[in-house]
Amino acid sequence: MSKRPDTPILDRVTGPDDLKRLSDAELHQLARELRAETISAVSETGGHLGAGLGVVELTVALHAVFDAPRDKIIWDVSHQCYPHKILTGRRDRIRTLRMEGGLSGFTKRSESPYDPFGAAHSSTSISAALGFAVARDLGGACETGHGDAIAVIGDGAMSAGMAYEALNNAGHLKKRLIVILNDNEMSIAPPTGALSNYLSRLYAEAPFQDLKAAAKGAVSLLPEPFREGAKRAKEMLKGMTVGGTLFEELGFSYVGPIDGHDLDQLLPVLRTVRQRATGPILIHAITKKGKGYGPAEDSADRGHARAKFDVVTGKQQKAPSNAPSYTRVFADALIQEAAGDPRICAVTAAMPDGTGLDLFAERYPSRCFDVGIAEQHGVTFCAGLAAGGMRPFCAMYSTFLQRGYDQVVHDVAIQRLPVRFAIDRAGLVGADGATHAGSYDIAYMANLPGMVVMAAADEAELKHMVATAAAHDSGPIAFRYPRGEGAGVEMPERGQVLEIGKGRMIRQGQGVALLSFGTRLSEVLKACEALEARGISPTVADARFAKPLDRNLILQLAAGHDALITIEEGAVGGFGSHVAQLLAEEGVFDRGLKYRSMVLPDIFIDQASPRAMYDVAALNAEHIEAKVLTVLGVETLGKRA
Repeated sequence: MSKRPDTPILDRVTGPDDLKRLSDAELHQLARELRAETISAVSETGGHLGAGLGVVELTVALHAVFDAPRDKIIWDVSHQCYPHKILTGRRDRIRTLRMEGGLSGFTKRSESPYDPFGAAHSSTSISAALGFAVARDLGGACETGHGDAIAVIGDGAMSAGMAYEALNNAGHLKKRLIVILNDNEMSIAPPTGALSNYLSRLYAEAPFQDLKAAAKGAVSLLPEPFREGAKRAKEMLKGMTVGGTLFEELGFSYVGPIDGHDLDQLLPVLRTVRQRATGPILIHAITKKGKGYGPAEDSADRGHARAKFDVVTGKQQKAPSNAPSYTRVFADALIQEAAGDPRICAVTAAMPDGTGLDLFAERYPSRCFDVGIAEQHGVTFCAGLAAGGMRPFCAMYSTFLQRGYDQVVHDVAIQRLPVRFAIDRAGLVGADGATHAGSYDIAYMANLPGMVVMAAADEAELKHMVATAAAHDSGPIAFRYPRGEGAGVEMPERGQVLEIGKGRMIRQGQGVALLSFGTRLSEVLKACEALEARGISPTVADARFAKPLDRNLILQLAAGHDALITIEEGAVGGFGSHVAQLLAEEGVFDRGLKYRSMVLPDIFIDQASPRAMYDVAALNAEHIEAKVLTVLGVETLGKRA
């Protein structure tokens, strides 16, 4: 284990009030120690390193100037919240980040009063901060009191339409609200789009002058000694399409850009804004993701998401893998399909690496599109591509696709456009917890008329489903697959086009039938091994499709067995509910069939290893075994069923 850093000033900090007793020189030293402590902690736990390192000075300045938790500091996405957690009384638990029973990797209201708003999806901070500001002015009751509302939002998160809806509303309401634009030129992937270019011009073309205040609304807020420099900077911007113009037009006073790593700039600006601001104000701070740690600064993603690593070398400790990841299988299969079909293109929303589309982009750059953190736009963009004769694959995490659901319904499904939805991170995902779990996509996709919904049982099946989606032109189609490694099965040379709505028999047995949808199939087969030792030999089938159902297969299983159990990695209302509807309509229950559906429970499951999370969900092999024994009336010896 690497030696922990010496942190004499940080050791004196038990909460934000302690920062107010430090001199500015001591705050500089505190920032250095806080950076070292963050690096040390994440080296032991893994997690989102680069974002936190980019806001160390900003975190110190915010807690030195403002009065949290009375003042509400809201971190957008909150990938960057680790330094904030260290300064707000959680340092003693910082080495439990993202572990079962440990600190969340994101802000979480139930964890600390210093986390006024939970966030793990982007672009929500300005809306939430405006809500706090209005609640303050209307006399809303809050246990920690009401002070300033401060939203810290990255330039990548500013690519989402929700951020502009909030800015527009805030400018209209004219409430005292502070928005800090943490401009690091990178969210998870390098940001894309016109807004990013606009922000780049702000600091590429506008010379820094004193406090870098360039907007007329901000000049009056600055102390007298700084106003002349600010006015000179504004004159240099005159006639340019830079400066705070965009934000001023939305009703905000604009201060910036300033150096977000220079406490000598941050502290006086924040102190002045706190003292003088009357309406909405935006502070534009330039930062560097991964700042102060060479291996993070030098990596392509600036150390965004790291496994445990060696502090000295930055080398990550990742377990060797004998099977490809599902994401890699999807990417390779899509590239293979695209080689023979120039109509295939791919769209993602700020997650090219996470979805594997970075590999597709290397091969087919003109057919790959990263739309930024804009899932709604991404889905409708795919609808337009499909209407224009292309074969678009919309690759998004299950939890992020939720943000584009209205567009899935209205722009894709109602128009029966052949958009292919590649739904990554299906099921429970581990350390990111409930906010990133892919729990609901089966239910929210399979209830749409004309939508085809598939789930891969293993990596070979995924390859077949990519081929099936590529060939499907009669309407929208979706296929889901989990995070992590495949099952290690033999891979076909090329994916085969599956017959729509047809499952497959895995093993023939008697008495009870197990119908699996998705990668719980491996757990089903483990359960069968244990059941065989008891003299019970279940039939096992892989549904492949939740929509349309394989009616013949399901009715055959129901007719030939005393009991039928469905198993899926999704919430109630999904595959099992569709099966139950079919069985009810066909009158199967009247004939005495025992039917059970194993789904994710009606709770949000906290972070842990995927195995432990599926223990909570009661969806591992021992739970499937227990369910079979219970349905058949066999003693379970205390096992959960």
